[in-house]
Amino acid sequence: MRYLLIVHVDRALIGRLSPEQGRDLTRRCMAGDDELRRSGHLIDCGPLAEPETARIVRRRGDRPSVTDGPYAETKEHVGGFMLIEARDMDEAVAIASTSPMAAMGSIEVREQPTMGE
Repeated sequence: MRYLLIVHVDRALIGRLSPEQGRDLTRRCMAGDDELRRSGHLIDCGPLAEPETARIVRRRGDRPSVTDGPYAETKEHVGGFMLIEARDMDEAVAIASTSPMAAMGSIEVREQPTMGE
């Protein structure tokens, strides 16, 4: 099964990191990604730009509408993602719990259903 791990970043927590701590967090994240790649769990991953750079797209009828982000003021914002392969939700949650980013906010784990389910 495939699972999407949506990384929610707490601005207050990440903002308290010194530059050295920030570099260490990045190093630990990259090492974790490498390990998941080697184990065959990681399909794709990446960080996302700050929500202020986002565009919100809606279509009502035949008219698209585009507005500048962020969509909402929140304590946490989506800061990245990981698409993984895991045998079940328990394994996906266990994988999410090993991410250093879990200490910088939260990681939402969602199953990617197969088409037709």
